[in-house]
Amino acid sequence: MAASPTLLQFLLMLVAGWLQRQQAATIDYLKAENRMLRARLGGRRIIFTDAERRQLAEKARALGRRAMDELGTIVTPETLLRWHRELVARKWTFVERRSPGRPRTREELAALVVRMARENRTWGYTRIQGAMANLGHRLGRGTIRSILKDHGIEPAPERGKGMPWSVFRLGGFASRASRRIRTRSGCCRWQDS
Repeated sequence: MAASPTLLQFLLMLVAGWLQRQQAATIDYLKAENRMLRARLGGRRIIFTDAERRQLAEKARALGRRAMDELGTIVTPETLLRWHRELVARKWTFVERRSPGRPRTREELAALVVRMARENRTWGYTRIQGAMANLGHRLGRGTIRSILKDHGIEPAPERGKGMPWSVFRLGGFASRASRRIRTRSGCCRWQDS
């Protein structure tokens, strides 16, 4: 039984040595390829995209300065490490997340508030707030007021009193027709009620 662990260790050492030789050969090939590409480029600069810079900076940081000096990279090790510092600094600035003031109400919620107000003319801000809470959305009365004001909808007491132009126009004909009275001479005259 004592011989089998040593045999297993010997086999593992053989496989590990073979893998190391394979990796060393791959690294030598990539170094030679980088030297050739740098020679072809001459003094011209390569313009990298932000995604490429980010990827190179992360890989360079994992390698370290000494290994990058041995590799002969396309970009100097100082530049790669500077890109990594900028990447780390940009991660903690939160610039893209900042915006002045309070975040706006989502458009779907605003549309739902407007729909409720139009379909239920007698509902006030508090009733709409309760209906939104029943649907699982927490909105304040002031937010509902602002949404309705932005969409040109009046508060509940005035909302029920107002009449759309189309209804007013049709209603006007009916009221004028009911006030018209014929006289004996066949002429029409208006009677105020």
